[in-house]
Amino acid sequence: MSSASTRIAYETFVRDAAPVAAALSAMSKAVDASGLEKSLTELLKIRASQINGCAFCIQYHLNIAREKAVPRVKLDLVAAWHEAPESFSERERAALAYTEALSAKLHEGVSDALYEDVARQFPGEQMAFLTAAVANINAWNRIAVALRFAPPVRDEAA
Repeated sequence: MSSASTRIAYETFVRDAAPVAAALSAMSKAVDASGLEKSLTELLKIRASQINGCAFCIQYHLNIAREKAVPRVKLDLVAAWHEAPESFSERERAALAYTEALSAKLHEGVSDALYEDVARQFPGEQMAFLTAAVANINAWNRIAVALRFAPPVRDEAA
């Protein structure tokens, strides 16, 4: 991302494009209500945001992940999860691989082998909600990168 300043602030976007922000928020709430683990969905949101170069979403979801007590080792290593398999469960690794396929490599599609592996970890409707979670963060990433949302500031001393 360029070092240029914010084009439109997050708060301005939410105000000016309220129906869009509400729709994306509703999608996120539906995923949260699906029963997928919040720690898992925050990890995949962080990973997709890293791939997409979205500083706003990386910081935003790191803040949430910390509040939800996602283990620090997972947050520290999510960018290199391939190299730290002992730090992530089989289910987390499947979700992260799927996230990468739907983020960085979407033009390549999702291989049958990857889909079958992920579907074993996310049976039935979980697969639909996992796919929606990744699609939602990718949409937010595109908006935030295009408009150069500034990362949310959080006082670590608080």
